[in-house]
Amino acid sequence: MMGQSSVLLIACWIFLASGSPSLDPLKSAAGPASGPPPRPEVRCRCAGYPNQTLCLWSEPSRQSVPTRYIATYRERNKPSVIQHCRLVPPGSSSSVLNSSSSPEKLWLCLLDDLKLYTDYVVNVTSVGPRGGSGATQLTSFMVEDIVKPDPPVELRVSKGVSRRLAVEWSPPPTWSNLEVFPLKYRLRYQRSQRSQRSLRSQRSLRPADHPVDLGPYESTRVELPGLAAGRTYRFQVCAMELLGLGECSAWSSPVEVLAPRRR
Repeated sequence: MMGQSSVLLIACWIFLASGSPSLDPLKSAAGPASGPPPRPEVRCRCAGYPNQTLCLWSEPSRQSVPTRYIATYRERNKPSVIQHCRLVPPGSSSSVLNSSSSPEKLWLCLLDDLKLYTDYVVNVTSVGPRGGSGATQLTSFMVEDIVKPDPPVELRVSKGVSRRLAVEWSPPPTWSNLEVFPLKYRLRYQRSQRSQRSLRSQRSLRPADHPVDLGPYESTRVELPGLAAGRTYRFQVCAMELLGLGECSAWSSPVEVLAPRRR
């Protein structure tokens, strides 16, 4: 006859052999299995030609799955010479990160000492919490093709001569080589139906006309004639590399001003 202790031992063995998830130490510690980290959607731009190039991608929305990244770059014709990006995580106090107005949580990859007119390949690989690699994103570019300055700042509008409006602005502070690589600018303005009274009450803008684009200008001051007296105008400006490399920046924050009345 089998003793009581032997019966209990056999019962425990059968129970464990059934694969009960509650007694699996790996499953208990790690919780439900999660899929691999998503592929990073990498985009690159040069905000300060030629030495301020960065690549960026959004942080995954699944906050319960922590993800880290391995980011490298190299010249296309030198596959064996690989350099590591300087990674800046979302929420960093980096001045480069502060220049971005995007509401997304973005990872930044800062690329140092890039050569002019040279093809580069960027490799960003996401790594899951258990160390397993997820998807890899390869992005290639030449710096001259991805030039996009940050928007101009300190846009201001004042009364000029002969009932003109003088529009002035400052170059983007992240464009540090203005003397060697100047910028040109485009100006956009639009008339609204908002009266002087509604301007004071800060009601929403109701566009009356299509935007008018002017330029490019090499100076940071323009005087505009022919504006309708007593009407409210909305002004914005964008910046572009002087020789036309890349594309124009995003439009600056708008400024609205009442055109002076005739006396």
